[in-house]
Amino acid sequence: MLKVGYIGLGLMGKSIARNIMKAGFPVVVHNRSQAAVAELVAEGAASASSPAEVARQVDIVFTNLPDSPDVEKVTLGENGILAGAQAGLIFVDNSTIKPASARMIAEKLKEKGILALDAPVSGGDIGAKNGTLTIMVGGEAEALEKVMPVFQAMGKSVTHVGEAGAGQVAKAANQIMVAAQMVAMGELLVFAKKAGVDPRKVVDAIKGGAAQCWSLDVKPPRLFEGNRSPGFKAHMQLKDMLIVLETAKEYEIPISATKENTMYFRSMIEQGMGEFDNSAVVGIIEKLAGVEII
Repeated sequence: MLKVGYIGLGLMGKSIARNIMKAGFPVVVHNRSQAAVAELVAEGAASASSPAEVARQVDIVFTNLPDSPDVEKVTLGENGILAGAQAGLIFVDNSTIKPASARMIAEKLKEKGILALDAPVSGGDIGAKNGTLTIMVGGEAEALEKVMPVFQAMGKSVTHVGEAGAGQVAKAANQIMVAAQMVAMGELLVFAKKAGVDPRKVVDAIKGGAAQCWSLDVKPPRLFEGNRSPGFKAHMQLKDMLIVLETAKEYEIPISATKENTMYFRSMIEQGMGEFDNSAVVGIIEKLAGVEII
């Protein structure tokens, strides 16, 4: 039985680690905040005091961290994964980071005989809890084959996109679409309300047609209840969009609509809405239009 380490037990990471445990894998956890560690230890996990200590004890080590500098530090920094790793360890990153960072980390680890997979996920907190995440994987097929039983405990869809960094490119593309859907949904709800039509009935009318998408199926009922809690936090959506913009600049890709959508999420953070769900971008559109959807 593979022994698994999991570093980063936030909104997504804790649920993912729990599902790995439920599948029967021995799990060693580490997190900056100890409350989540204590919770999982009570359920049967072991704890470690540093990423290096995790790496010494496991066959596969996962990270799920806020941004590129965090992953680089935990992987390559003092008392990081590399400091405790033996040749043959597999590193898997569930974070959403810059493709360039994923490629750099993979190169550094390969020099020491460690295979790396960048494996960002989509599906939100619901998918993490239910083990139904979509997993986008970059890296070597050899590593993916070994990790696949663990991925199957986490998600319903696993796609090998390509070499190191390809998983992060796929996740950035995913976030382009997510941002577009959230902004478009906010605009259509406000559009209906301001035009004097019940936005609930508009959603019912259009979600069975060409406008149908996951966002329109899942998010409006929460918004109509006044629930704007995450989900996926708006400040993380903005972080992901900045990764998209930086990568687009690197490759000289025109993404004017994405730039416009990013401005909405930047406005959310500026107006103190960063801890809300990304669907709460409707709040910015409400303010601009001078109307509330409920």
